[in-house]
Amino acid sequence: MLPAPYDRLHAALREFMPDERLVTDPLRTLAYGTDGSFYRLIPKIVAIVEAEGEVVRLLNLCRELKTPVTFRAAGTSLSGQAVTDSVLVLLGDSWRGSTIPPGAATVTLQPGVIGAEANRKLAPFGRKIGPDPASIATAKIGGIAANNASGMCCGTAQNSYRTLASMRLVLADGTLLDTGDAASRAAFAVSHGALLSGLSDLAARTRADEKLAERIRNKFRIKNTTGYSLNALVDFEEPVEILQHLMIGSEGTLGFLSEITYNTVPEHAHKANALLMYPDIGEACRAVALMKPTPVSAVELMDRASLRSVEGKPGMPDFIGGLGPDASALLVEIRGEDAAALDANIAAVSAVIAQTQTLFPPTFTTDAKLGESYWKIRKGLFPAVGAMRKVGTTVIIEDVAYPLDRLAEATVELQAMFLKFGYTEAIIFGHALEGNLHFVFTQAFDTDEEVDRYRRFMDAVCDQVVRKYDGSLKAEHGTGRNMAPFVEMEWGPQAYGLMKEIKALLDPQGLLNPGVILNDDPEAHLKNLKAMPAAHPLVDTCIECGFCEPTCPSHKMTLSPRQRIVGWREISRLEATGADAARLGALHEAYDYQGIDTCAACGLCSTACPVGIETGLLIKAIRGDRRGAVAQGFGTYVAEHTAGALSVARTGLKLADLAKRTLGDDTANGLFEKLRTVTGQRLPHLPRALPTPTNFTPLPQAKASADAPTANTPTVVYVPSCTSRSMGPAANDPEKTPLPVKVEALFQKAGYRVAYPEQLASLCCGMPLESKGLAAQADAKAEEMVRAIWAASANGTAPVVLDTSPCSFRLKKHLKDAGLQVLDLVEFIHDHLLDRLTFTKQTEPVVLHLTCSTRRMGLDAKMKAVAAACATQVVVPEDVGCCGFAGDKGFTTPELNAHALRHLSKDIPAGAKAGYSNSRTCEIGLSDHSGLPYRSIVYLVDACSTPKAPATASTRASEPAF
Repeated sequence: MLPAPYDRLHAALREFMPDERLVTDPLRTLAYGTDGSFYRLIPKIVAIVEAEGEVVRLLNLCRELKTPVTFRAAGTSLSGQAVTDSVLVLLGDSWRGSTIPPGAATVTLQPGVIGAEANRKLAPFGRKIGPDPASIATAKIGGIAANNASGMCCGTAQNSYRTLASMRLVLADGTLLDTGDAASRAAFAVSHGALLSGLSDLAARTRADEKLAERIRNKFRIKNTTGYSLNALVDFEEPVEILQHLMIGSEGTLGFLSEITYNTVPEHAHKANALLMYPDIGEACRAVALMKPTPVSAVELMDRASLRSVEGKPGMPDFIGGLGPDASALLVEIRGEDAAALDANIAAVSAVIAQTQTLFPPTFTTDAKLGESYWKIRKGLFPAVGAMRKVGTTVIIEDVAYPLDRLAEATVELQAMFLKFGYTEAIIFGHALEGNLHFVFTQAFDTDEEVDRYRRFMDAVCDQVVRKYDGSLKAEHGTGRNMAPFVEMEWGPQAYGLMKEIKALLDPQGLLNPGVILNDDPEAHLKNLKAMPAAHPLVDTCIECGFCEPTCPSHKMTLSPRQRIVGWREISRLEATGADAARLGALHEAYDYQGIDTCAACGLCSTACPVGIETGLLIKAIRGDRRGAVAQGFGTYVAEHTAGALSVARTGLKLADLAKRTLGDDTANGLFEKLRTVTGQRLPHLPRALPTPTNFTPLPQAKASADAPTANTPTVVYVPSCTSRSMGPAANDPEKTPLPVKVEALFQKAGYRVAYPEQLASLCCGMPLESKGLAAQADAKAEEMVRAIWAASANGTAPVVLDTSPCSFRLKKHLKDAGLQVLDLVEFIHDHLLDRLTFTKQTEPVVLHLTCSTRRMGLDAKMKAVAAACATQVVVPEDVGCCGFAGDKGFTTPELNAHALRHLSKDIPAGAKAGYSNSRTCEIGLSDHSGLPYRSIVYLVDACSTPKAPATASTRASEPAF
């Protein structure tokens, strides 16, 4: 039951928002209320809005009932600006619009667009948005603008403030203003003339005070996100311009940003990198100062502790271990609009570097792979600290900025402070060209002593940054709750007074994100600190940054990986302490579906996680812990009787196909759904693209060994997966040839002799068992397969090919003997068949689905290349990652598959007649939700290719499914 007045607010919101977008249950308010900071507040209501009109009505109700409101985009912010114990407003799916006019000099974006997606849309025009935060692959435009977030290259010249063209915004009183529309501005001038006059008066008073105006200009010559964007008062005279620039960096305390138009900046494709080593911080910082006026794009500073944290890690240069105790590094990037411009820029920067003392001769490389290895060092710093922290601690990333000419001495002092306060693991790195340093350290908040240590340390840091160097306490991460008590200390009472006047003008009731940016409580930064209790060794290193969320198929349906971990941490804490049994029971009950049943366990989250966490492993472990003796025994029986289990599956497919043919698709599907409902969802959902049964058996002449291959007729060992051997094409698919038959024929067309392992009907990689938490049985099946393919490949002489990507990925991970060549089908086609076949490209567009396992194996580029060999137009739908079918989830939890593919159809090009992938179960769901038949990419390759040399193919008759 919600307390007053939230009960009345909830009832009023239900009049225009559906219940599924008004969250009040204990699990999701906790999980959805979490951001990337080290603060925890649990909202009373989470409202997921889909339109400006809903925002306006919500704000009007909150103003009427005096309930504070906090807006949230991606929740990657680090300073506590996106958490609340009142009303949290999240963006639904409808805020992802973008408009690029001819020439792409500007781009108009809604707040739900992820920064990296905006850049992908601009890339064909050689343009990008200016702000480039490290979180750009996750952070959304609303948050990027509201925090004035920046990064390695944009500096102060290309951030949101400097590249803003116009915006649509909703003020605290529910008024909508479009600053790019003359009519909207005129109407606003009539309705809010007093507000505009107030802003004009503030600006005039500020400009009239030369000392104050000059201080504001000086403060923004380096990166600064502490407090409001007071530079708007000295940079502009027109009040609407002042207003929209004040919104940048206001962290949701002045209004809601519903659309922004940026002036775009060039994205030069020609790049060069150098990793420069210096004997100490002083010489490195002197080099930075010399490079500042040159045409350099980025200079990243790394202190010795940073380099030590990645020393000896895979891919790191060997020389790091031999550096002296004071050594420092600069990672330098130079860009040019063409090769000649790049060469000229390299020459200009190199001339300056030659005036400094480097430990090794400086060398710029245009080799993309080598440059990537340099950036891997920089990007590996944060994960290195995160991975080594103790359970129960969190990783804190602070960012400050110093005047560039004093960067060296400030850095040395900061290092000394780490030692004084016992942060021996702390590292320093940052965007040196802007004097912007990040320092990373681990901190527990579970005792008063630890909280006090943090307090004393932050007091010392603030004193050093402000009083000694007149720097910025927050350079690019936003003020939030973390630095709100120190804003007046940095800016002084006069400038702080201006900020209070701005807040009073735009939010007179103080309902928009209270406590953020302006906070009179001197200890606000020490309250509502987030506990990080032990939950499971598989996820204890999670810092709740949220980078994983865009990769997850259940995100925005139930829980994301971050949210699953948050929920499990709270469950684990309550179980350990014995506190609040009722809350624990409610969390457990909700977690069964929200956390466990709807997790696809696809592992894509690990590809985005800074510390490599695969949340699906936690879910599988929980599933395994819940498997009692009966379930374990049944799993063992299935593992030992794989052929029989597949026979049962074929029987089920046969009966379902018979029902569909007899009753018709619509009638049969309606009947099955009613039966599912009656049985409490215990019966499987039957997709329209349900496979027909098949039963593949190798031809007698296919030897079970790869002995004695010849140069002209090499041998490949082919292992059709369980699904390929039991699931044929859908009944409504024009293609009727089962996948193993098609693969076998393609290999023979390319001049290969095809061999199969013994006892093929009983083989399985164990993936279906692993997904159910039956790890021991799954590993036993994998070992059985390894033995069979080892023998069939003549002890690793011939390559072994699997036709289903999840199986390929699992077996590759499981392999212990490096001598066995296990290849995914896509990998084998790309590496071995493209040169043995002649291709004729089809003009019909090809739609490609890159499975999770394909991406995780790093085969996405090869799959695209195979498709490009077959078609003139290859489309990979931009909003589809994991399809959510997840082996059998498409049958047991079809809503997960529907949610994951909700954006698929919009990206299907006109004229496309088929889609292609490399996982049979994924193809079922893709077919259902696209309206196209999806098949293995083998069908495309076979249709578009002819042999370069005559091939001898075996004749194969149709085989019964039983």
